[in-house]
Amino acid sequence: MKRVVFLDRDGTINDNKQGYTSSPEDFELYSFAGKSIQKLNELGFLVFVVTNQSGIARGYYTLDDLAAIHTKMEKGLREDGAKVDEIYFSPYHIEGKIEPYNISHEDRKPELGMFKKAMTKHDFRINKSYMVGDNYSDVAFGKKAGLTTILVKTGYGEKIFMENRAEWEYKPDYVVKDLWAAALLIEELDR
Repeated sequence: MKRVVFLDRDGTINDNKQGYTSSPEDFELYSFAGKSIQKLNELGFLVFVVTNQSGIARGYYTLDDLAAIHTKMEKGLREDGAKVDEIYFSPYHIEGKIEPYNISHEDRKPELGMFKKAMTKHDFRINKSYMVGDNYSDVAFGKKAGLTTILVKTGYGEKIFMENRAEWEYKPDYVVKDLWAAALLIEELDR
């Protein structure tokens, strides 16, 4: 049966130091993203990106902008020999101004809408699958789904872990430097 690594996007696969990534020109893969995802591909994992994109609800960018960003991401990863099998995104946020996305929705992490969509389409072993991300919502999403969770220190990871972890209901199973370290850890745990 298949196994999956769910990856957050901003702060995990790409740099998000400017905040919302609203155009392909703003999108910059981390230098280690391609080799990290390639490693997961080689280990036999499906790789699914699960990303909250509230900038759509907020009016910062459009669905077409997001599609162009993901096209650039996939092209850059392919150039490094890496492949993402699925991209799931949530355009929703209750504080948004763009209808119909300005609602609370189960697709927004840490809720499990994107996980349920993946489960419906792909038959995979939850107890042998992972969630890797840089935010508490990624950890909570993974824990609620029954996945092994890895918090990366890139993006918001180190800051939120150092400042807020005492208050977290859900704790990550592992904390690592970046996606490359996460891929190596998954390789080790997979043995």
